[in-house]
Amino acid sequence: MNNENNNEELEMDENHLIAIRKEKLDELQKNGKNPFEVTKYDIKNYSKQIKDNYEEYEQKDVSVAGRIIAKRIMGKASFCTIQDSQGKIQSYVSINDLGEESYKLFKTYDIGDIIGIKGFVFKTRTEEISIHAKEVKLLSKSLRPLPEKFHGLKDMDLRYRQRYVDLIVNPEVRDTFIIRSKIIKEIRNFMDKNGYMEVETPMLTTVATGDAARPFITHHNTLDIQMFLRIAPELNLKRLIVGGFDKVFEIGKNFRNEGMDIKHNPEFTNMELYSAYEDYNDMMNIAEQLISTVAKNVLGTTKINYQGTEIDLAPSWKRISMIDSIKDVTGIDFNTIKTDEEAQKIAKEKGVEYEEIKNTRGHIINEFFENFVEETLIQPTFVIDYPVEISPLTKRKKDTPELVERFELFIGGREYGNAYSELNDPIDQYERFIKQVEAKEKGDEEAGGMDEDFVNALEIGLPPTGGLGIGIDRLVMLLTNSASIRDVLFFPTMKPLT
Repeated sequence: MNNENNNEELEMDENHLIAIRKEKLDELQKNGKNPFEVTKYDIKNYSKQIKDNYEEYEQKDVSVAGRIIAKRIMGKASFCTIQDSQGKIQSYVSINDLGEESYKLFKTYDIGDIIGIKGFVFKTRTEEISIHAKEVKLLSKSLRPLPEKFHGLKDMDLRYRQRYVDLIVNPEVRDTFIIRSKIIKEIRNFMDKNGYMEVETPMLTTVATGDAARPFITHHNTLDIQMFLRIAPELNLKRLIVGGFDKVFEIGKNFRNEGMDIKHNPEFTNMELYSAYEDYNDMMNIAEQLISTVAKNVLGTTKINYQGTEIDLAPSWKRISMIDSIKDVTGIDFNTIKTDEEAQKIAKEKGVEYEEIKNTRGHIINEFFENFVEETLIQPTFVIDYPVEISPLTKRKKDTPELVERFELFIGGREYGNAYSELNDPIDQYERFIKQVEAKEKGDEEAGGMDEDFVNALEIGLPPTGGLGIGIDRLVMLLTNSASIRDVLFFPTMKPLT
């Protein structure tokens, strides 16, 4: 009950302060000083730039702008601190420099207001680098107080919903997204240096395929057809390999209408690359080099700490088959379990659940891996040679056709990448599409559809090709030590409050 009363009091206080701020705005507008009529401001300098180069800026005139985050009024002289895109800087403001009218106006400004300051750089008696203001101009009025004035912005749900406020009051959040930008930039630099061309393919597709996932469905009014938000760009990128581009990659959004947790958001950023005349061994090499290079260039090291666990991203990474990894952890050797019935029996003995429409040996092998092995793979590990049943777009292994040349990359017990030696046999691909369609008809909502045009592309001829997908959001989580995918997305998907 006390908490409810406190919340009501806080809401009343906030509403009262909003009303006061609106009164101040009304007064400004009546006096012809409407801040919302200001269209631009001549920014010449930034806080970090000034602080990092004080000797160069000492006693020099500067022009900065930012949000007031602190203010101290002391009669005829005051201090305020503004926050710009690079950090914070203090300003000394006095009646002698601004004049009586402008100084009186400055004293009415609120925390959260956006102002421009022109003046010269100096150090206070406490050696703090500051700006001695000659001119202060209100550029935008904040009508709502920042949450730190009341109870802070600690509620994670509210922080995700109001990321714009989170970025203001929690500066470390800004650092995460700066690192995210650097990571993506370094990925692009790496791909460019290795001869890959960046391309863009459609987000809207007529067939939900490219991976096993439940799609988002929409309707195109003009064409009067059902369409899907893409699950993955895979098939279109392989069409480009057919068309003669040997090395392509795309960084973009994928969409999956599935569960949400600390590792999953319905829309997420992924990178996929395809290279003609290479296989999944080459993809392991490039994944290893890409991630270790990005870590080195962004963080200055390949040794990181993720949620209390030391991880070394330096090459060379462990490689192990899915079946061997299960044997190592559980003692069960699926090389000796040959039939679906035998696999179902051992699953029941070990308490491993599986869907009746996914009751094959291959599906059960995957369930054993996810139940017992995945969380144990802390250091970077390539798990290779997956069952064909769960890999409809992958080339079979010559000596063991029930397996395919596929790997997934695991770090810290999570998947970070998925790669194949791409299936380029149009007859085999058509038959696997048929099986997917049959599975969908039996109720498997994650099964893909039939893409006859892709089969047609394979009939034109796809060279031997290696393909790799890397989850950008998860990689950013890893390199910023972020616990949840929501921490590395500016605007994660949220259910509306009303």
